[in-house]
Amino acid sequence: MHMSSVNVPLNVFQRVPRRLRGWVLPTLILAVWWVAVEWGGSTSPLLVSPLAVWQRGMGQVASGELWVALSASLWRMAWGFVIGSSIGLAVGALLGWSRWAEQLVGPTFHTLKQISLFAWIPMLSMWFGLGDAAKIAFVAMAAFFPVVLNTFEGLRSVPREYLEVARVYGFSVWQTLRRVVAPAAAPSLFTGIQLSLIYTWLATLGAEYLLASGKGIGNTLIDGREHFWMDLVLFGVVVVGLVGFALNWLLAALEKQLLAWRDRTVAQY
Repeated sequence: MHMSSVNVPLNVFQRVPRRLRGWVLPTLILAVWWVAVEWGGSTSPLLVSPLAVWQRGMGQVASGELWVALSASLWRMAWGFVIGSSIGLAVGALLGWSRWAEQLVGPTFHTLKQISLFAWIPMLSMWFGLGDAAKIAFVAMAAFFPVVLNTFEGLRSVPREYLEVARVYGFSVWQTLRRVVAPAAAPSLFTGIQLSLIYTWLATLGAEYLLASGKGIGNTLIDGREHFWMDLVLFGVVVVGLVGFALNWLLAALEKQLLAWRDRTVAQY
């Protein structure tokens, strides 16, 4: 094969505007999917057309079922994220700031984090039942561990020279935290929040799938499976992906703002 023939697809790709390049692969997948259904001659209910998925989605939107399910999932996710990340920040700050606390609590925490998150489902269901309380507790646990670990690592990674300079200038504890520790630990703290937000969305779907009472996107997938509605299942998968994409975009915007704040703080002091 000549090198020129290899460069043809690359040249075509480079002509696509940068903003649209991320849509090339999804468009190709959609085209192959459509061709496989329309020209493949398959009558299997497992191979539905993109048009059928679109029509099912429009039906979910028109009936309001999508908004009911999505709002229920996002509500559980938000509460679990706030509870888990808040407690995680407090515990991580305690472990990172106090050697005594690390020696006392650290071994227990590092043991608990080795337990699979889904292993807690039977105990949570016995304590809280199968309703929203158990699901929120499960999501909060998913948010808790990455925030603790990254908060701890962020505080411990602050160079000792920075703290010595703060001591020389007579900074109070609050000034040291605000002017020295927070800017230095910000990347690690943000990574913990970022992972926590991603894990809470995945945990929300897992909780809805395993604790199957109530409404939610996970329950939409269950309904599609139980009734053998492949178009509903695929529509649910698309919604899950779009929400994940939106969360990733939000996190990228927050990271940009956070780093700008850190740079301004470092430049100021």
